Amino acid sequence: MTTSQDTSAAVAHFAGRLAFESDVSDVHSALAAGTPFTLVDVRSPESWNQGHVPGAVHLPGGKVRLRAEQSIDRGKPVVVYCWGPACNGATKAALEFAKLGYDVKEMIGGFEYWVREGFAYDTSNGPVQPDADPLTAPV
Repeated sequence: MTTSQDTSAAVAHFAGRLAFESDVSDVHSALAAGTPFTLVDVRSPESWNQGHVPGAVHLPGGKVRLRAEQSIDRGKPVVVYCWGPACNGATKAALEFAKLGYDVKEMIGGFEYWVREGFAYDTSNGPVQPDADPLTAPV
């Protein structure tokens, strides 16, 4: 493995990531603190019904360009999420929000890591409180 002597490039890279990404723990904390932002679930209706973050707005990724301006407050930051790390739907949706001029971040880990952290979620049948996955959250 080689290393770079130019740490300014590393600083720029990681600062850029943090400017446009948030993890599930930070999103959970921001929701609990009442921080003003809009959390947007960009998955399919079927996935939304199986489970979604409480307080999230459902706007399937393919509809962002067509519906965002009518349904998402431009005056608040937007955080988007999809299924999990193997899904780039949130990245695509974040790009569309950015093209529309929104202040947007992607929730890395997505819904999968929300559940794995043991955070409550809503389903079409009511709320669920999962156990934390010991590989992702201290137990």
